Amino acid sequence: MTAIVYHYDVVVIGAGHAGTEAAAAAARLGAKTALLTTNLDTVGQMSCNPAIGGVAKGQIVREVDAMGGLMGEAIDATGIQFRMLNRRKGPAMHSPRAQADKRAYQSYIKAKIETQHNLDLRQETVEDIVTETVGDRERIVGVKVRGDAIYRASAVVLTTGTFLQAIMHVGTAQTAGGRGGEGTTSGISGALDRLGFEVERFKTGTPARLNARTIDYSNLEEQPGDDDPQAFSFLTDKLNVQQVPCHITYTNEAVHDLVRANLDRAPIYSGQISSTGPRYCPSIEDKVVRFADKSQHQLFLEPEGHHTQEVYVNGISTSLPRDVQDQMFKKIVGLENASIMRYGYAVEYDFCPPTQLWPHLEAKSTGGLFFAGQINGTTGYEEAAGQGLIAGANAALTVAGKPTWIPTRDQAYIGVLVDDLVTAGTDEPYRMFTSRAEYRLLLRQDNADRRLTGDADALGLITADRRERFATKLEHIDRAIAILKAARIDRAPGDVYLRRPEIDWSAMCALVPELSVIDKSAAEQVVHDVKYEGYISRQKLEVEKQHRLADKRIPTSFDYQKISALRNEAREKLSKVRPLSLDQAKRISGITPADIALVMAHLDH
Repeated sequence: MTAIVYHYDVVVIGAGHAGTEAAAAAARLGAKTALLTTNLDTVGQMSCNPAIGGVAKGQIVREVDAMGGLMGEAIDATGIQFRMLNRRKGPAMHSPRAQADKRAYQSYIKAKIETQHNLDLRQETVEDIVTETVGDRERIVGVKVRGDAIYRASAVVLTTGTFLQAIMHVGTAQTAGGRGGEGTTSGISGALDRLGFEVERFKTGTPARLNARTIDYSNLEEQPGDDDPQAFSFLTDKLNVQQVPCHITYTNEAVHDLVRANLDRAPIYSGQISSTGPRYCPSIEDKVVRFADKSQHQLFLEPEGHHTQEVYVNGISTSLPRDVQDQMFKKIVGLENASIMRYGYAVEYDFCPPTQLWPHLEAKSTGGLFFAGQINGTTGYEEAAGQGLIAGANAALTVAGKPTWIPTRDQAYIGVLVDDLVTAGTDEPYRMFTSRAEYRLLLRQDNADRRLTGDADALGLITADRRERFATKLEHIDRAIAILKAARIDRAPGDVYLRRPEIDWSAMCALVPELSVIDKSAAEQVVHDVKYEGYISRQKLEVEKQHRLADKRIPTSFDYQKISALRNEAREKLSKVRPLSLDQAKRISGITPADIALVMAHLDH
């Protein structure tokens, strides 16, 4: 029997946060795209916490939106609580975060995918990757799915999340699966192994979900949303949402004693799990052991939607046995009579160390094969979405024979994320923090469109509506700057007067009435540009220095073995990563300024 063959330009495997952004981006760029998932009912599902954004993560969502992505609009449409974190700090630290109605969010994403031009959503289980040898390199020609069918494509994007040879752990019980109630896949791991990819294991986990009607909120601290909720998408003019409060409670010594007494039954301490987990999102077992001096740990009770009683207990991820989880919650204030609806668990899964990728997220060894999301060793919806958009866009650009594109470290948090992954790799699940970015003042959440929408427009990623809105905003910014420079207040130009710490935009509008016509979002940009002009100028000088190194390109065929004076460690690392510029080379762990000087000298010959 001859296999049925379907023909596409780009095939995306996996329909989580990376896969949906990848497929939508490829389709927006004109590629005939297929998005394959084992279960159509889980497209865009929030596997873990019911929230989008947070410190640094909120900036990534704004960047995804600035490039025409789905996540910002989806959370604006389905959020149930919105907060701007770090409001008391400077604008570089402001980070939007929102609780989602997780089912509504999932439905919104699925509807966007179903109605996207150039995109077909299919329920399929991928069993193998099909390649052919071209010269000395393998090249993607498609994927094989269960049921004797083949999807032919010039580019394939892998966004498999935690499903590759996944095992879930609850105490000593082990179940094959990458998410509660779902199975696992092994064919893709086998194909990657056959193609010579390095494949390793990571671990992640999730807490229990409780029934809200069994929680006693009377003695718990309420955490409401902001009075003036801020949208994620640059297309959202105003949020009209009935906000739902979260609540805060704490673990205590009784809980910690219970955990300590059962560490021998905890998979991460019994030896049952040997994979590395996320250091910045530790389980309650890890917290009790690593922070033995702490008498309590904060827990956030996060509602999962308007039409469900499920509550996510943020801060108490665990893989302890069911009976221990039952006892544990009874010792926590407000949760003494709480009913567990879903038990917490840990999951181990395969990932591919991302140093095997070029910066545009294509595999070095296999042409046309792109990776995005947790398969690259990251954790978080936002990090996955950012990678997905970049991988999907570059897959489509590659098929079309156009140059690939990736934002730089001074242009986007996504640029920092991707550069960190492909240059340094990761020995633990990677999570984005503001501290990872050298140019935080340039990478604010409020100016993501000014950093990225122009490039996204040039690539063909955005709609006409977004283009027009962005052009109008830039016009308002230019007009405001001109008005400020022309105004005189206390014999000082208006822009100089605005630099005073006590002066805000409303005060300026009272003094210079012409400013009252300026759009609110444009006014915010002008205030930040003016008040932080000195700091921004200094960061731009640093960026220019880095760009000079980045302009010094290194051919991919450059032979580091010929540099006899180069240390063996440097030869090995540079040969493995194959940096594309001196700027990237200097960020490889263990590479010294002396190594860079030697490479530079040989490039000049």
